[in-house]
Amino acid sequence: MSKKFLPVLLVLTIASLFVAFQTQGRAGDNPKTKNEKILRNVGLLLEQGHYSPKNINDSFSKQVLNRFVKDLDEDKSIFLQSDIDSFTKYQNRVDDEIHGAKLESFYAINDSYTRRLNQASQYFTDILSKPFDFTKDENIVLDGEKLNYPKTEAEKKESWRKRLKYLVLGKYSDMLEDRENNKNKKEALPTAGDSAGALGKVTKKFVYKADSTLEREARDIVRKQIDRYFTTLKTHNTNDELFSSFVNAITGEMDPHSNYFAPVDSRGFNEMMSGKFYGIGAQLKEDESKIKIASLITGMPAWKSGELGVNDEVIKIGQGNAEPVDVTGYAVSDAVKLIRGSEAGTEVRLTVRKPDGNIKLVVLKRGEIKLEDTFAKSAIIKGEHKIGYIYLPEFYMDFEKPNGARCSDDVAKEITKLKAENVEGIVIDLRGNGGGSLPEVVKMAGLFIEDGPICQVRGRDERQPYIWKDRDKSVLYNGPLTVMVDEGSASASEIFAAAIQDYKRGIIIGSTSTYGKGTVQRTIPLNPEAENPALAKQSEDLGTVKLTLQKFYRINGGATQLKGVTPDVVIPDRFELYKSREKDNDAALSWDEISKAQYSPWVSTYSTDAVVNAANDQISTSNTFKTMRQQIEWIDKKNDKEASLNLVKYKEDLKQLKVAYKHLDSLYKLPKEMTVINNAIDTVGVSADKEKLDRNKQFLSRLKGDVYIDETVKVMNNMINQSNVAVNAAAATELKKN
Repeated sequence: MSKKFLPVLLVLTIASLFVAFQTQGRAGDNPKTKNEKILRNVGLLLEQGHYSPKNINDSFSKQVLNRFVKDLDEDKSIFLQSDIDSFTKYQNRVDDEIHGAKLESFYAINDSYTRRLNQASQYFTDILSKPFDFTKDENIVLDGEKLNYPKTEAEKKESWRKRLKYLVLGKYSDMLEDRENNKNKKEALPTAGDSAGALGKVTKKFVYKADSTLEREARDIVRKQIDRYFTTLKTHNTNDELFSSFVNAITGEMDPHSNYFAPVDSRGFNEMMSGKFYGIGAQLKEDESKIKIASLITGMPAWKSGELGVNDEVIKIGQGNAEPVDVTGYAVSDAVKLIRGSEAGTEVRLTVRKPDGNIKLVVLKRGEIKLEDTFAKSAIIKGEHKIGYIYLPEFYMDFEKPNGARCSDDVAKEITKLKAENVEGIVIDLRGNGGGSLPEVVKMAGLFIEDGPICQVRGRDERQPYIWKDRDKSVLYNGPLTVMVDEGSASASEIFAAAIQDYKRGIIIGSTSTYGKGTVQRTIPLNPEAENPALAKQSEDLGTVKLTLQKFYRINGGATQLKGVTPDVVIPDRFELYKSREKDNDAALSWDEISKAQYSPWVSTYSTDAVVNAANDQISTSNTFKTMRQQIEWIDKKNDKEASLNLVKYKEDLKQLKVAYKHLDSLYKLPKEMTVINNAIDTVGVSADKEKLDRNKQFLSRLKGDVYIDETVKVMNNMINQSNVAVNAAAATELKKN
């Protein structure tokens, strides 16, 4: 921890003790006084420690209030406009509460939210008791940003009618399609007494159900889901959890990466980090009241299967042969509990809805989340030239063990293996790499350049940045180099890509820009006096704040914050649709620049400009990438429109989306796969272990049909060809001299 930050902790300690002394003897009011103490300490941390604190004034207060209300009711289905109007009395008060005034705004909004939530929960039973008419031409707006808050209870109920009709329509349409697909099939059922379903099968003809029956069953399914949805909201939206959301509206208004963790969340995080868990390696998120896949952990069952993807909606979760649980309306935390298990190898079944609307059952075996599965790995791509490929999912470093795993060491080992195979170029794949250890970035960049600065870091009120340098003059690899990135490449990945780009050491290839996270955070306890045994008894756990303290800068002086790194060669990317980069958050810190560091660009044997121009020309004229752009834009526009509640139009829209997604998927796969093999050392290593062998086959299979890697190989071939020409010309000149 920097010395400059120590006074902040001292102020925090004194303030905590002062508030504790003031509130002694008010045990009956303890929850409220504790919340006021948390609010005050959070304010102190933000004002005294944040890298670039906004003034906590009336304007800040208004933004916090808007953020909190939006977090509570993003699709505008709970509050009435009159509620929103009543909250304006508090829009200039939150800053005063942060500075010590009695906390009132949170409780007023909380009470209103709880009351309106209870009212909304009464609608669905009546609405779903009657059949829907799907022949009417009705539309629904699903984007909360485009909606107004209902003015009356009648408007609110009508809004819920359309929402429920849309949900039933989706189920009904799926059931109609399922009926059509299965009407000529026979179904195998277990005989009576065969609980395991493994013996004594009998067959049963498909039972044709009338439209009205399917519509009623669809309403019954949605009724159960919505009942569960409201139960989950009421269970999880306790005063404590809603207060955490309120505090996070405050920290989130400073910047997207400053967060508050309540004591239970902080303890849970620590337990998760230190404990042993078995799961499928998929991170979940809530999106418009749906549970979706946020990301997949490399090497884990979900990733290995190749059947799950980001933004797949999880509909049901089953344990082995047991009846699956419909998780529509579940909280993410509850869905995670169903997916996790106590043993490796146990079966979990996920029913997911793909972005194109298709329903898919994915059967997975749980595995232990192992760091080994996220280590650097390499392969060789054989074609016009022999090219080495290194995949690095994160910049890892074992802080607990001096001799533990470090990505810079592992990448160095992979480079050594590839050099032994006489590769003519190396590709570093940082797609989806969210960052990690800064020292490891510096060491890894040093494998490709002589000594020099790698990045600059500046803290609050520091005139001169600290320059992180590679001090090792040796270069492990000096041949042609490309770095692959995408919108998920963040933080440390951006530092590496930026350094390679600034030194002109290699060519960066990927989507329009990387994520754009150029800030550094540290976790700070809100009650630092608890660290002092003499004061610990007077202390209560107030939670922690992950606080933004510093900012990264490239060696050319520009920040990686907000803008990220713009690749030299830009390839269309479907994830542009999701607008999930730093620049898409209105509270993100701004881009700026500082003085350039002193460094000498790399002297290449090829023309970077010539290679980049040729690659961009090829991509701009490629039918594959042209069609890819068109499909991405079409899907984006289609998803931006109102959804139809007419069955015929709904099915036609869904059909068009499925065709578009299927076409887009086909564009990401090469019609003719590349030849990808292991290096000699790894071939021996994986052949003796069946699990490693299976994992290796999946790894190589993913690479062979990847259109982005194929494009990178084309760029690399051009670099190698130019280098060979330059080397041969230099050799001929030298020969003439002799």
